[in-house]
Amino acid sequence: MTSHSMHWHTFLKWITCVLIVFAGFANAAEKQGAYYGGKATEYPVWFKESFLNLKDDIAEARSNNKRVMILFTQDNCPYCHALVERNLSQQDIETYLKKNFDVIAINMWGDREVVALDHQRMTEKQFAASLKVQYTPSILFLDEAGQTVLRLNGFIPPARFKTALEFVAQGKEKETSYRDYVAAHQPPETGGELIDESFFKRPPFDLTRKGGKARPIAVFFEQRDCPSCAELHARVLPDKETRNIIAQFDTIQLNMWSGTPLITPQGKTTTAREWAKELDIKYAPSIVVFNEKGKEIIRSEAFFKLFHTQGIFTYVLSGAYLKEPSFQRYLSARAEHFREQGRDVDIWRMADEPVGKK
Repeated sequence: MTSHSMHWHTFLKWITCVLIVFAGFANAAEKQGAYYGGKATEYPVWFKESFLNLKDDIAEARSNNKRVMILFTQDNCPYCHALVERNLSQQDIETYLKKNFDVIAINMWGDREVVALDHQRMTEKQFAASLKVQYTPSILFLDEAGQTVLRLNGFIPPARFKTALEFVAQGKEKETSYRDYVAAHQPPETGGELIDESFFKRPPFDLTRKGGKARPIAVFFEQRDCPSCAELHARVLPDKETRNIIAQFDTIQLNMWSGTPLITPQGKTTTAREWAKELDIKYAPSIVVFNEKGKEIIRSEAFFKLFHTQGIFTYVLSGAYLKEPSFQRYLSARAEHFREQGRDVDIWRMADEPVGKK
């Protein structure tokens, strides 16, 4: 073969490789899954335009007989959108908020400067990380001294949200716990049973981890006559993929007000009611997820649809929490991984809804 033909042969091979690579990229782009469910949110104009100096914000609120409510958000968050569209759009809630609170929105990934109560300066995302914000919306209610009176992690329905506002605005933390306040201000149980699932373990409940093949734990704290519990069982848990994930845990269901005996992962003999109080379970349903050593890793105490519910379990099951402390970053990576595999991702879907439903 002549030198000229060898060069030509090499060039053809190079061109072929380049075309194969580009074809691969094009093919991957064609196969990438779609992304549904993100919702842009327009926040109310009556939110405070803050310079994010929290000490000044608290002092100003105090001078107007108000308290500070810090709302952590992120772009395209459907749960933040639900907070605005379902809760803040109700006239009684809006009026109550305006009268009793200065509401300050902080983007958990933002770069604006925040001056914390200890005068430390940091970005919004550093501030959110310092408070271990894992869900949006997350809400911190601060008293006149800057202490956190109440923290809400995730979206909660309007009636429960209004109860939280009243608890903080009226200074009820000086009289009782939020947990007991909620219990006293919701309709009494009138009957009915907890909704059973095939993956729930049966008593007696011994959650101590023994041996080298111990599994992680999921504890569903629920109560009777609980509409949010019913929705969880009717519209999230029937999903086959979700059930397969949960089946890899030792999963129990407890009535959070009952005297059901149990042994905690730490080996303490107690009751469901006392353990719920010790864990500061405020309302039902709450799902507390422990690793295989019996250490609590994450909990769900708000309204979540399929993608986020699955993510709470896989975050622990995969051990991702060991390398990625941010649950939101984990969710983003999980969604991107599915899309690279050609799977559509819908972060705002229930089990009884098709993917991509508006």
